[in-house]
Amino acid sequence: MTDTQTPRLRLALFDLDHTLLPLDSDYEWGEFTIRLGWNDPVEFARRNDEFYAHYQAGTLDVHDYVRFATEAVRLRGPEAAAAAHAQFMREVIAPAIRPQALDLIRQHQAAGDHVLIVTATNEFVTRPIAKALGVEELLAVQLARDAQGWYTGEIDGIPTMRQGKVLRMEQWLADRQLGWGDVESTFYSDSMNDVPLLGKVDHPVATNPDPRLRALAQERGWRILDLFADDASAATAGA
Repeated sequence: MTDTQTPRLRLALFDLDHTLLPLDSDYEWGEFTIRLGWNDPVEFARRNDEFYAHYQAGTLDVHDYVRFATEAVRLRGPEAAAAAHAQFMREVIAPAIRPQALDLIRQHQAAGDHVLIVTATNEFVTRPIAKALGVEELLAVQLARDAQGWYTGEIDGIPTMRQGKVLRMEQWLADRQLGWGDVESTFYSDSMNDVPLLGKVDHPVATNPDPRLRALAQERGWRILDLFADDASAATAGA
């Protein structure tokens, strides 16, 4: 690099569920609302499992899912929703935050990288999680709001799912008068749903990958990171 060249901004992008967390926060929030008595346990669990299977298969209708997933929150209002989410953070998310995930984030931050979480889970569920992980910037499914400022059940803008993650990142870059050529980008993800963004960045990292993504990463020569391998070893040893 010559003295006249500006160093490229380094981006470290992270999926959230099963990447930085060893669980799916959207699914777990749904299960948590059952325990609160906010949803019928049989019918909600059936539909939640069905939507989750569609997500894993890459066939999820995200608009239908967001209407379903946010219904209980919408009906109970901001105060009850905030209190429930705080309890969710204490009981479900905090125990699931692993030191190896925090260490990976901190390594990028210490290196001067710009860290973002880019997740297909909605902003209500994920913003407090991003904060708990020490990440200020979050690209999540944005929720539309009514005149009173509360959620309507619809999505505002492009959902951060599959190709939508690429489009939202391109919006983020354009807002800063940047393009992909102006940044050096790394993206960590566990899911085949994220192949569009993995294929776009300079350094794709298949992280705790599902079997299909592991096979694709091996085929394409992408780095594979089993971030929670120690957890699995401990669980096996303790079995």
